[in-house]
Amino acid sequence: MRVLAAMSGGVDSAVAAARAKAAGHDVVGVHLALSQDPQMVRESSRGCCSLEDSADARRVCDQLGIPFYVWDFSDRFKADVIDDFVDSYARGETPNPCLRCNEKIKFAALLERGIALGFDAVVTGHYAQLTQPIDGGDGYLRRAVDPQKDQSYVLGVLNAAEIARCMFPCGDTVKPEIREEAARYGFSVAKKPDSYDICFIPDGNTKAFLGARIGTRAGLIVDTAGEALQEHDGIYGYTIGQRKGLNITVPAADGKPRYVTDIDPTTGTVTVGSRADLEVLEITADRLKFLHPAMDGTFEAEVQVRAHGGIVACTATVDRDADKMVLRLHKALSGVARGQAAVLYLPDQAGDIVIGSGTICGTSTTYDS
Repeated sequence: MRVLAAMSGGVDSAVAAARAKAAGHDVVGVHLALSQDPQMVRESSRGCCSLEDSADARRVCDQLGIPFYVWDFSDRFKADVIDDFVDSYARGETPNPCLRCNEKIKFAALLERGIALGFDAVVTGHYAQLTQPIDGGDGYLRRAVDPQKDQSYVLGVLNAAEIARCMFPCGDTVKPEIREEAARYGFSVAKKPDSYDICFIPDGNTKAFLGARIGTRAGLIVDTAGEALQEHDGIYGYTIGQRKGLNITVPAADGKPRYVTDIDPTTGTVTVGSRADLEVLEITADRLKFLHPAMDGTFEAEVQVRAHGGIVACTATVDRDADKMVLRLHKALSGVARGQAAVLYLPDQAGDIVIGSGTICGTSTTYDS
């Protein structure tokens, strides 16, 4: 097959491209230029997509003897990831920009252009597996062998047509072995640290980034009884489950820490309460993406609400016509926020087969439906 290797400049994409070539595919490497401002991707940033990442990706492609290109997706990245990130915080949500980048840029946009140019598939360094089901049909998206690096959650926002054109060569290998393989190839990125910052906020100051774009929108911080505790400059400075940085001068009656339990974008009110107030038993989600057409109605599943952790059994009721699903959790989850993804897994297959996902739009501390 003729495949397009998405080269991030890291060790995983390097080994993924090498494995694709070793498997006999006709491989072309491409690095995505995502920033409209070079200062946002300066050298030594700890996120992905920096200037040095582009150079690292080029060196790997040169060593593999495959063509290398840089594609400018900065306009789409700003509209689909950065603007969505800012708007989501302004709505009192807690978005995952890396998840949106995977959904909108690294797969949807990349596949769209790649298919138009005659490529059969996209290969990336994501840690996930694609396997064929026993009864035939489309392949299953499964968790990676390495549970510490599994990225099936952030891929759960893809649709079946996109998954059908994906290759994840690193998903069957643990990360230390990927680094060893990169070293055998002589790749300089073999020991390169993993990226972990938001690439378009390289200094890590998310509050300042949002404040410069949203501006001051004063509101109140209140307790669960509605008593005003103090003012704030904007709801974008708070996320569900946040404990540090609240700067509340009035101590709680029981002397225990307070946590952000609710954010109302209409009134600008931030509610704080106890750790117990963070626990939710029901989740509502929209913007559904399902990989298996038979999954509708009510069924048992496992749900994951964060990239690392937040996994419990649930009873899912899915109405795709209404673009809505309600998840009744069998065990309470803490700190679930609107804007996060709820990714469903089949519970009878070791909990590793992705069914689909939705974007969380509501939570409840009780079973409301």
